[in-house]
Amino acid sequence: MTTQPRITLVLGDITGEPADAVVNAANSSLLGGGGVDGAIHRKGGPEILAACRTLRASHYGKGLPTGRAVATTAGRLPARWVIHTVGPVWSRDEDRSELLASCYRESLRVADELGARTVAFPAISTGVYGWPMDDGARIAVETVRATATDVEEVRFVLFDEKAYGAFAEQVGP
Repeated sequence: MTTQPRITLVLGDITGEPADAVVNAANSSLLGGGGVDGAIHRKGGPEILAACRTLRASHYGKGLPTGRAVATTAGRLPARWVIHTVGPVWSRDEDRSELLASCYRESLRVADELGARTVAFPAISTGVYGWPMDDGARIAVETVRATATDVEEVRFVLFDEKAYGAFAEQVGP
């Protein structure tokens, strides 16, 4: 039964969020990095890195393309799976919003394949990839609302008050 998921906002650390699936704003190598990616790899433990290495050795030898998503174990995180997605780097000269929207759509598609009912998302691409927070929040919320999914709850887990405020403005009362 496909319906629109309930959207909730959480101010906090995504690595502590109990959910069926936690989305990682990964880099294309899938081998860890900074920001959310580094935190998920550190807290999730070596099981996540081992699963990512297996993916790189099989289907994703050149890395995961921007806008795509793939799942691994969640290791030691309070989730069953980590869904890794590669957000686009923001550009003043090129509209990459469709790639950012694809991260959310593809993550929900993977969540459906896994049977996940609760999914926790970070604000993809709004950190070191430079996407303006207000626009990133708009794309995230609009895409989740427009995507057919069996996921019952999407939680945006936001690291600071600025991000929380931007998403709250988009979600509304």
